[in-house]
Amino acid sequence: MTNIVMRKFPLLAACALAAALCILLAQYGTGPAKAAEAADQKPAAQNANAPASGDLAPLDIKLPRPAYVGTPKNLPAHVKKPTGKPRPPFLAPKGCVNLALKRPVTSSDKEPVIGSLSQITDGDKEGTEGNWVELAPGLQWVQIDLGKKCAIYAIVVWHHHADPRVYHDVVIQVSDDQDFINDVKTVFNNDSDNSSGLGIGKDMEYAEYYEGELIDAKGVEGRYVRLYSRGNTSDDQNHYTEVEVWGIPK
Repeated sequence: MTNIVMRKFPLLAACALAAALCILLAQYGTGPAKAAEAADQKPAAQNANAPASGDLAPLDIKLPRPAYVGTPKNLPAHVKKPTGKPRPPFLAPKGCVNLALKRPVTSSDKEPVIGSLSQITDGDKEGTEGNWVELAPGLQWVQIDLGKKCAIYAIVVWHHHADPRVYHDVVIQVSDDQDFINDVKTVFNNDSDNSSGLGIGKDMEYAEYYEGELIDAKGVEGRYVRLYSRGNTSDDQNHYTEVEVWGIPK
C-alpha cells in the first residue's frame, strides 16, 4: 500500500516523510546543532580572571576626621559632589594591604613649598594644617615606588580636604618604568580637554572630602604609581595629604 501511495502521490509522500522526521528530531534529537544552540544561551562570564565572591573582603581603610561639616554647595555641575553618606565598602581580594605605607616618594617638584614628600605615605590623613605637602603651581606629579611589581586594586587619594576644593587634571598612572615612558597604564583621568598633555580623560572632577577619592584600579600591575594635578579651585598650588595603594605583591 505504501508503495502504491508513493508511486501515485510522490509529493504528498515526501511531505509526510519530512513532517515525521521533524517530529522525531523535536522529541529525541540532541545533535550538534542543539548543543551549539544551548551553548549560545549560556550567560557569558563578566571577567574570567575575577576572583570568586568568597575570596573578596572589604578594604580596611581608616578615615581621618571630617575637616568641614555638611556637603559643599555652589560647585560646578560637572563636578561629582560628596553624597553626605558613608562610602560603601570596597571589596578586593583577601590579603590586600596598603602597599604605599612608608614607601619612598619622588616628585616633579624637588623642593616642596610646604612639608616633605615622605608625608604623602606616612599614614597621617588628618586635614589639619601641617599634614599636607604643597607643591609649586602648574602641572606637577608625585610618584610612589612600591618596591616591586604588584597587583593594584584600589588607590585612595587625599589632596587637601580642609575645605571642598576641586583639583584639576587629576591623572593617575601605573608602570614598571620609573620614567613612565614605556608600558604606562592610566587608571584615572579627569582632564577633559587634554590641557596637561596626558590624553583626554572621561572621569569626573570631584570635591575633596575626608573620605578621599577611591579609584578602582581593577588589578592593574606595576611597581610605580604616579599622580598628576594642576592647581585647584582655591589656588594654583598642588597639595597631597596622603596616598594609599591597596594591592598584593607579585
